[in-house]
This record gives sequence, structure tokens and C-alpha cells, in this order.
Amino acid sequence: MAGLAAFLAQFSPRQRAAAGLAGLVLVAGGTVGGVMATSGSSKHAAAPTSATPTPIPTPKPKPKPKPKPKPKPVNPLTGGAPVKGAVVAVKIDDVAAARPQVGIDQADVAYIEEVEGGLTRLVAVFDTHKPTVGPVRSVRASDPELLTQYGPINFAASGGGGDSLPTLDKSILEADISDRGGPGFSRDGSREVPHNLLLNLPAVKGGAAAKSIGWTWSASTAGLAHAKPGSSVQTVVGGTAVAFRWNAALHKYVRYIDGAAQHAADGKPVATPNVIVQFCQGYTNPNDIDPAGNPGHYTKSVGTGRVVVFRNGKRIDGTWSRPNAKAGTTLRDAAGKPIPLAPGGAWVALATAGASLTSG
Repeated sequence: MAGLAAFLAQFSPRQRAAAGLAGLVLVAGGTVGGVMATSGSSKHAAAPTSATPTPIPTPKPKPKPKPKPKPKPVNPLTGGAPVKGAVVAVKIDDVAAARPQVGIDQADVAYIEEVEGGLTRLVAVFDTHKPTVGPVRSVRASDPELLTQYGPINFAASGGGGDSLPTLDKSILEADISDRGGPGFSRDGSREVPHNLLLNLPAVKGGAAAKSIGWTWSASTAGLAHAKPGSSVQTVVGGTAVAFRWNAALHKYVRYIDGAAQHAADGKPVATPNVIVQFCQGYTNPNDIDPAGNPGHYTKSVGTGRVVVFRNGKRIDGTWSRPNAKAGTTLRDAAGKPIPLAPGGAWVALATAGASLTSG
């Protein structure tokens, strides 16, 4: 401090004042320098670093499974494309005087059933096509039981004796009866009575659309590898021989009568992709006697029994089952699996249990 006083004494007060100011600046500068030094040293110190955050990967959305294509709607009576409109079943004559039948080649399903005296008639079911058909004949008491599995469809006939019409009237079927003035009926003057009554199906109103009757359909023949040969069918319904032969060109079974291929009135063969021989119980119906005194035959289509299905020139043996009148008729092979029918309709021979059946 003494040295500093001696040093300052060399200067006038004004100079000392200026020197003091410079000292303050010097001191300030030192202080600032110190601060700067400190700041400078801080500049070279390891600066705190923040870790770069690891990016969280955005989860990729799982690909949505492609929706399974919806199965195409199928006509339950043919296995083909469904059609609009109501189903109509018609009772059609099947004796020699009635041939060639009109429109029978356009039926989706046709049943061959015993009536009386060993004769047969047809119950033809139309959905895909609605032609003029005939000759139309009378109902039998067993027809409502057979057709109830189709639902409340329209059933056309010429009339009915004994308990036939009362039984029909109690059923769920809508009746279109010629004797009661039903619409669409006419007479063909070129045919003899009573084998000349025709019905124009588009004139028939009401009834229900097609529903399942228990059958399954498949165009595949993969399951037929172990089936027996079945290119011909011979059986008996009542006292009437029933025969079909496989026609590879048509991919159908053609009906044969007395050794000749049957044709409809339009010249087309009476043919079907499937022939079903369904063996049924039955009995003589004393409540239905025809004008010749012959009692009618009642075929029971409810129950269970033997069945043989013919398709694609093959034969599949199995059983049929129908627990009640409103239920459909299931067809199963010896292994219990459903027997698939070839798309396109079927003819069903309602043979009496124990009737003969041969095929080749």
C-alpha cells in the first residue's frame, strides 16, 4: 500500500483522479477478466450433453385378413342359380294315353308314385321354368304329406276322390283345382278325355318360393371314386316298370318306357342329372276308391328307409330320413355322409320297400 501511495504522490490531484479512474477500470477489468477467465474456463469444460432419444418404431398395422367370399346363393331344388317366383307342383298323368306329356321335361323335380291298380302318376315340381303342363289328373291323399316339405306352395290337380281333397284342404298347401274353377286350365281337343287337361303355370297365383327340402348339391365327382357303376336303373313302382339310362352326351339319365326313350310333347328327351330310388312304406287306402272300384295306394314319405342315388353314371347306396311332414328328406351314404346330387334337378321313384332294383 505504501508503495502505491508514493507512486500516486508523483501526480497532481487531477492526474491522480484520472489515474484512480483508470485503476478502477483496471480493477474492474481484472474482475471482468476474472469473470471472463472463469467464463473461458467454463467454455472449455465438458458441457452436459443430453442423450439422443431412441425413436420408438411405429408398429406396423397387422394386415386384415381378406374376408372369405360369400357363397353364391343356390336354388335348393336344383343346385343352380336361384329364380324369382313361387313353386308350383302339379299332378300329371303317366299312362300311355297321356303321352307324350306336356312340359314334363321342364320340371325341376318329378316324383313317380303309385296310385291304384298298380298304375303310376307324377307329382312334378316347377320352379325354374313355368310352361304349360299336362295332362293334369286328380290328387291322392298322400300328396299333401309328400309336398309339405316344400312349404306352402301351390299344388294343382284336376280334382280328387274319397279323402283326397279333404286331406289337401287341411294341409298347408294352396290348392288350385280344376273342378273348383281354378285358373289357367284348358282342354286339348287333340287328346281324349280325361287325358287332355292342361295347365298354364304363369296363370297360377300365390304360393311360396323355393326352400330347402333337405337335399345337398355338388358338381364335384371327387366323392364318387368308390361308387358302384350305375349307368342304368330298373325298378318297379306299384306294377309299373321304371327305367332310366345314363346318356353321357346329355350328362343326364333319360327315362325309358317299354324299351324306348321317353320324349315330351316338344320332342325333347325326358331326362334328369339324378335318379333317386326311395324305398317307402305304404298301404292300401280304403277311403279312396276309384270309379273302377280300385282302392288308392298311400305312400308314406315320412320315416326312414333305403335309398339309392344315381348320378354321373354312378350308384350310391344309403338311407333316407324324414322325421316329420314339415322336415326335409336327407340322403346319406353308408358312412353317414350326405349324398350330394349333381346340379340340375332330380327324378324320384317312390318304390315300395322290398321292390326290385337292378343297375349296371
